[in-house]
Amino acid sequence: LQRIGFVRTVRTPQFDGVTFHEVLCKSALNKIPSAAMLPFQFTVNGYRGCAHACRYCFARPTHEYLEFNPGGDFDSQIVVKTNIVEVLRRELARPSWRRDTVALGTNTDPYQRAEGRYALMPGIISALAESGTPLSILTKGTLLRRDLPLIADVAQRVPLSVAISLAVGDPELHRDVEPGTPSPAARLELITAVRAAGLDCHVMVAPVLPHLTDSVEHLDRLLGQISAAGATGVTVFGLHLRSSTRGWFMGWLARSHPELVPTYRTLYRRSAYLPADYRCMLRH
Repeated sequence: LQRIGFVRTVRTPQFDGVTFHEVLCKSALNKIPSAAMLPFQFTVNGYRGCAHACRYCFARPTHEYLEFNPGGDFDSQIVVKTNIVEVLRRELARPSWRRDTVALGTNTDPYQRAEGRYALMPGIISALAESGTPLSILTKGTLLRRDLPLIADVAQRVPLSVAISLAVGDPELHRDVEPGTPSPAARLELITAVRAAGLDCHVMVAPVLPHLTDSVEHLDRLLGQISAAGATGVTVFGLHLRSSTRGWFMGWLARSHPELVPTYRTLYRRSAYLPADYRCMLRH
């Protein structure tokens, strides 16, 4: 942590089991390699690590760069860039900044519980809007509702999109696989609140978990609920298991659904991605 501007470590009773490491960042805008083939070139992440504790989170390996483990440490050792708004404003003011779209929420969730303490997002959103920079927000966090008036106002000035992630409709499975996230019902209400604020709301039904959330019954019910909540679009794609995320997820699977371990080993034996025929099945 010392090499990324460590300031202090904070523990508080309101966040039992979570440790915050406050740091001063040197840069706020992250350039995405063109090889990633994503629809945006820049991201901003106020936090590293995420107390949502989703077993499948693809960002887990990034914690290893900080000499934390990608499992329990990723869920409980949260790095907070306390000066990120100041640094972002400075970067956006450079003559070289071309106002490319900036994505918020592509690595760790910007509206995870830590945001309730540090409130970085209002400053980040305002800085982007005041510089004329388009932005997108992706979250599972109902804390987004706090900022809906600001987001709706900003959407009148710059291109802005909001997406909610909701892939698990079964409450019991949700508690096991995404233990730190708001419930499916709460996120359906969030979709409705986003629409009531006059904004479009895309929903990411991702990742779909093979043999856990991929049945026609589960997906039909979930997609029906999402439609009824007012979503304006949906994207569905399956689980991918890269690097140390694979080990963490498979450890959870062995504890909670041991009968599926051989099936998953077969599905992911050649790649971090599901086989082409499975992906084709999901599209239909």
